Amino acid sequence: MNSVDHEQALEFAQYLADVGGQIALRYFRTSLEISCKPDQSPVTAADFEIESTLRRLIRERYPRHGIIGEEYGGMPASDYSWVVDPLDGTLSFAMGNPLFGILVGLLFHHEPIIGLIDLPALKERWIGDGKLTKFTGGDQVRVVKAGRCHSIEEARLYVSTPHLTPSSERPLINALCQRTAVAQHGCDCYAYGLLASGHCDLVVESGLGPCDYLPLVPVIRGAGGWIADWQGDPLGLNSGERIIAAANKPLLDAVIDALAVS
Repeated sequence: MNSVDHEQALEFAQYLADVGGQIALRYFRTSLEISCKPDQSPVTAADFEIESTLRRLIRERYPRHGIIGEEYGGMPASDYSWVVDPLDGTLSFAMGNPLFGILVGLLFHHEPIIGLIDLPALKERWIGDGKLTKFTGGDQVRVVKAGRCHSIEEARLYVSTPHLTPSSERPLINALCQRTAVAQHGCDCYAYGLLASGHCDLVVESGLGPCDYLPLVPVIRGAGGWIADWQGDPLGLNSGERIIAAANKPLLDAVIDALAVS
């Protein structure tokens, strides 16, 4: 087994985000062609350059580790595997919206142990290891904690934009939005960072893949939050597309009951 030092892995994840962020900002708010992948999701040259660069850096540092990327795929290794989403929120990025992020995660035996959410244009970052999550913004570095809201009726919610939500799920999402104190659409990975910092209480999304959600797990857990699929099962490589993140377990359980998906 090609073992890694925990602190070194945390530092390397941040190095990957630094490099990816530099590439992203070089493309940001320039004339950029948007293409569609087979699943009709958007992709740009920035997505491909960031991921190919980060994959090269990972191979150089940890040649035995697996790599799973949003654009180039890959297979997990039996011990350690890195997960990379080069641009979470590609459409926001391509339209000049700064709420796009770079996601980096490390799995051990397919379980997320390190996760990072980086917003290059905002210079904000969350990194967690399931036990502790730190936020960096400007000159600030601080440990963050999710909120204490236990009630759907008092919760602040982010959900997927309507056109990304399957029509069969929209009545469930609409009913949940009507029950919460505040509901907003969109925000991509930024919503999960805001949850980790206690600025919102719930994120409910559909249409996600492993590169979208696996790096989030250690960030949410490290802040004391909970993240699972719509049935409440822990997230893994084959968890499907529907994700709930909540500030705490009682709130997670309440949302699972409210969605009541069989």
